[in-house]
Amino acid sequence: MKSILLGAFALFAASSMAGAAPVRAGAATSNITPDMGVVLDGTIMKIGPAKHVHDELHARCLVLDDGTTRIAFAVCDVTMMAPEIVAEAKALLKKSLDLPPENILISATHTHSAPRALNIGFGPANEAYHHFLARRIAEGIQRAAFLLAPAKIGWGGVNKPEFVFNRRWFVKTDSKRANPFGRIGERVQFGPSLADAEKPSGPVDPELFVLSVQHADGRPLCVLANYGLHYIGGVPTGHVSADYFGVFADCIQEKLHADRQDPPFVGIMSNGTSGDVNGVNLKDPNKRKAGYARMHEVADDLASAAVEVIGRIEHRSDVELGAKLTQLPLHVRKPGADQVAWAQSLLGTEEAKKTNPSRPIIYARETMGLSEYPDTLPITLQALRIGDLTIASAPCEVFAVTGLAIKKESMAKATFTIELANGYGGYLPTPEQHEYGGYETWPARSSFLEVEAEPKIRATLVELIREVNGK
Repeated sequence: MKSILLGAFALFAASSMAGAAPVRAGAATSNITPDMGVVLDGTIMKIGPAKHVHDELHARCLVLDDGTTRIAFAVCDVTMMAPEIVAEAKALLKKSLDLPPENILISATHTHSAPRALNIGFGPANEAYHHFLARRIAEGIQRAAFLLAPAKIGWGGVNKPEFVFNRRWFVKTDSKRANPFGRIGERVQFGPSLADAEKPSGPVDPELFVLSVQHADGRPLCVLANYGLHYIGGVPTGHVSADYFGVFADCIQEKLHADRQDPPFVGIMSNGTSGDVNGVNLKDPNKRKAGYARMHEVADDLASAAVEVIGRIEHRSDVELGAKLTQLPLHVRKPGADQVAWAQSLLGTEEAKKTNPSRPIIYARETMGLSEYPDTLPITLQALRIGDLTIASAPCEVFAVTGLAIKKESMAKATFTIELANGYGGYLPTPEQHEYGGYETWPARSSFLEVEAEPKIRATLVELIREVNGK
């Protein structure tokens, strides 16, 4: 499908740029591949310990400096990461670069063939990996900062709807499929059978957004892209892979003829608002392909589209930067005494001893894990400004409808959201989606925030966008 470019690209307001010093940029990668034996993914889906590295994992880093403000990005090939890991990396960067924590955005791509870097008892190998990950993220940003040099920046977007599908579907009212807690009658299910499926429960955000950074002489320096596609997956058990995010980094380098540059070009794909979106067209299952083949198909197409966008971008050197960060305390949906008793009764059965237990057993374990959470948790929210572009971020798996609403409510000329940033806050259904039910709403360590979390987070991000733009 031929893509249709959206709007004007990289149009900067001259008044907002007046007096800005020439921007400098640096980019670098840092290898974060785990040792064999480190558990991959894991809270709900368990694909076991790492047995083979199909392709290396990286923290892909970009640092920008306008002479007054310095901001940094690190997009990491892990499923998600605990806030303690982010805090450790930022503390190292505060010491080495005197870079304020609020100026650093550290996010996960959400590849499922990588460690789920959370402190949930996967053992000493995973705990050691967490500290390794923090150090390697900090080192990647340090190396990017060391390479700071005069640069030009621009951005734009393109619609790529052919790879994104809402995975939550309304189902027929007579569907008898029970959730793990034994309740029947949920209006929405994740990936139901074709016989039960009626229509998707929400939209997708089809925009591929591209932030292009060039050296002063016009050579490609870095591309930071953003797309609301959960991941591709479908890889063999025990395989380590960066999924399509890593393939995109390779493809965009090749298509921009930036191979073997000095310093090296860095391609980055960040995850947009994809909490309820995947790459599977439920109504056309015949088009499904094996994981690695599909990753290359999607990444190659997106890289080609990104190159087309870059060719239309006006790159500028007079770009002002800004950063705002806040922590929003939110309630946790902790299980009640009756839910804990239900979980304990299941976990005392023979079924609970099986290597591959049933879904109710899995959620009984999740119930017990969630019962140990605090009553409230601080959620880190952030907005970074690059000229007339503002990048919002949240630690949650944000639904597409929320990302679209942030774009609509933002006062910035261009906005996109990076999810799974600066920690992990689980799925973020809207209150309406909570009423519908479905996997993403089931109480677990993957979905634990209060029902009203989404409007609170969205409102706070919109306010941060206003503040970082001086409004």
